[in-house]
Amino acid sequence: MKKILTLALALLMIVGCVATFASCGKKSDWEKVEKNGKFICGITIYAPMNYYDANGDLVADDSGDLIGFDTELARLVAQKLGVDVEFQVIDWGNKYAELQAGTIDCIWNGFTSNSKDSDGIERSEKVDFTYAYLDNKQCVVVKTDRLGEFTSAASLSGKKAGAENGSAGESYAQSAGATIEAAKSSQLAVFTDLNANTVDFIVVDKLLADEVVGKGDYANLSIVSAIDIDPEVYSIGCRKNSDLDEKINEALVELLNEGKVEELAAKYGVRVTDSFMAKKTAQ
Repeated sequence: MKKILTLALALLMIVGCVATFASCGKKSDWEKVEKNGKFICGITIYAPMNYYDANGDLVADDSGDLIGFDTELARLVAQKLGVDVEFQVIDWGNKYAELQAGTIDCIWNGFTSNSKDSDGIERSEKVDFTYAYLDNKQCVVVKTDRLGEFTSAASLSGKKAGAENGSAGESYAQSAGATIEAAKSSQLAVFTDLNANTVDFIVVDKLLADEVVGKGDYANLSIVSAIDIDPEVYSIGCRKNSDLDEKINEALVELLNEGKVEELAAKYGVRVTDSFMAKKTAQ
């Protein structure tokens, strides 16, 4: 009997220790945010997620106020959490390093969560993601006079590609057998390479392509409709074992139930994921 009791007590101690270590392993980024009175979002500049507008017409400018779906949503989340939000433009290829170093508290910039990086590792193994809140997909963009060369994914093999460094577009181009000739710190930068004939094609978020392709400096470009890439979803990335994603999720659901997320989606012409809409409480 004594042996059984001793074993039972030992087992309880082991379970307690495991639980303690598990809770200790959960880093409280939220305590840091509360102490600082703000959280810092790592972003790049591209419409319609985070970009500048000086005229109030939702058209990207070289200067003006920072606006966009992610920009406005982050501000609303900050209000819900009772803190401020700061936006820091980063080199997208350094996003994980910035996050781990603590120079940013989250990656909030049209961050595809259901994909692997070019190293073959799932992004969900590198960060803790919030709920997937927006639909997106990658697309191939070429000069319109070369559209006939791009008839399928197979036609990308052996060609020179441009993509944002560390992006889902870069991963796709490599998987299609293309050579990354130009990897840039932002998606917008690769459009310049395409216009300069440095690359044969570029792979970018379709939300961005829909905003700029066929207009202004990019009037001579087209989206390749013959190449249909698998759908993606956007989430906010927080440090592994952080508790900030939980706080953001709570605020996101509150905003969803208030209709604020759908309002922003309509304003910027983006689509909220079905999985996130399913979290809306029946009224």
